Amino acid sequence: MDNCATGVAGLDEILAGGLAHGRLFLLEGSPGTGKTTIATQFLMEGARAGERVLYITLSETEEELRAGAISHGWDFPEALEVFELVPPESLLDEDQQQSLLYSSDLELGETTKRIFEAFEAVKPTRIVLDSLSEIRLLAQSSLRYRRQILSLKHYFSRHDATVLMLDDLTADALDKTVHSVAHAVIRLEELSPTYGSERRRMRVLKYRGRRYRGGYHDFVIDTGGVRAFPRLVSAEHRATFARESVPIDNDALNGLLGGGFERGASTLVLGPAGTGKSLFALSFVRSAIRRGERAAMFVFDEELGLLFGRAKGLGIDLQAMVDSGHLIIEQIDAAELTPGEFSERVRICVEKHDVQTVVIDSLNGYQAAMPEEQALILHMHELLQYLNRQGVMTFLTVAQHGLVGDMKSPVDVTYLADTVILLRYFEARGRVRRAISVVKKRTGHHEDTIREFMISPDGITLGEPLVAFQGVLRGVPMLVGGDEGLLDVAQQR
Repeated sequence: MDNCATGVAGLDEILAGGLAHGRLFLLEGSPGTGKTTIATQFLMEGARAGERVLYITLSETEEELRAGAISHGWDFPEALEVFELVPPESLLDEDQQQSLLYSSDLELGETTKRIFEAFEAVKPTRIVLDSLSEIRLLAQSSLRYRRQILSLKHYFSRHDATVLMLDDLTADALDKTVHSVAHAVIRLEELSPTYGSERRRMRVLKYRGRRYRGGYHDFVIDTGGVRAFPRLVSAEHRATFARESVPIDNDALNGLLGGGFERGASTLVLGPAGTGKSLFALSFVRSAIRRGERAAMFVFDEELGLLFGRAKGLGIDLQAMVDSGHLIIEQIDAAELTPGEFSERVRICVEKHDVQTVVIDSLNGYQAAMPEEQALILHMHELLQYLNRQGVMTFLTVAQHGLVGDMKSPVDVTYLADTVILLRYFEARGRVRRAISVVKKRTGHHEDTIREFMISPDGITLGEPLVAFQGVLRGVPMLVGGDEGLLDVAQQR
């Protein structure tokens, strides 16, 4: 059976091909969730394909529909006909004033007759009926309402028309009459977080004979229409690549890591605020670009102007990398972005821009975009699995609470990462110093030492193993011997 493209970015993928031709579909959701916008895009897509399309409205006027289209920058094509079941000019007709003053005063039979007349006049292949709440009110009983929907379904089916019925759930949200009649049911929802803009998501409740993508999918309403972000399923994305160890341009770090990072593996850089997690991530980006690869960096916590300035002071010219086309860097506002949209942006970088190194700085900011911690784990699991299967090297940073002593992470993703690099503060010779250790690496050998490190315009410098200290990882180090392994004070200056 042929499919009708919806014209909504991402929705056809969720529906596994679009809407089946010649069937009746239900799009339901509370007012403001985007039903009219999706319906208009559906009809405009048909008009672009040379079809005759019809919008029958029982609630909005044609002028309101056209004004909404203008707000999206659309021009109604001539092939898109709009029929108002209760046109405003009928109010001036004294003979019709009694029955046409409000749509709820129309007899149900007269309403259906006028729908059929509008259809016969246009003979469309796509039709939108907005909304079922008015018909439900006219029917007054569930049995009569069901019979009316069935008659509409059979009539449109005989004429081989694809029908999209809208329901704003204002008459009876618990009435599932149309669910059993419709070929597929799509529900739109709007969530209102404590802070930030509203979040919208959709779910396909049923689709006869079709293996659609289940679960919730984020979507947004932007100028230009609705964009849906299909839930990422990593198992559907597999690429062939050589699993090899890739050294970075720092011999000391390569030694600590056992040779470098693996393609198709993820690395978590963990530590308290100020230990240099972002700067480590920047050094990994620089190494990738020096190898001739493309990299992408998604920054949640820091203003880009400040980040560019800090990086340049360390000899990393991010602006030059961006201008050369080797680096894609995005400032992410967690209060305005849904996890589904973020996953889509990462996918675009990998699939369209051939990015081989991805940095997410940090997961603390990413968590702010999630209403529940468990959901963050699931989203991150799928995203990391997807990137790994594409042969991408992924670097994540997490800021732990506290500076020394008992430090805790806001979310534990250490089991998801293939490599975990732990950064710590410690005190020696009257100075606050930084230590680094690799506590986990799935793909090979690594050093089990703890080393002091220093960040300077020359890059990252590692000292010898801190054999004279205990308790560095706990954040409460004790000197048990000499001060072997410490970097020279003059060198740090």
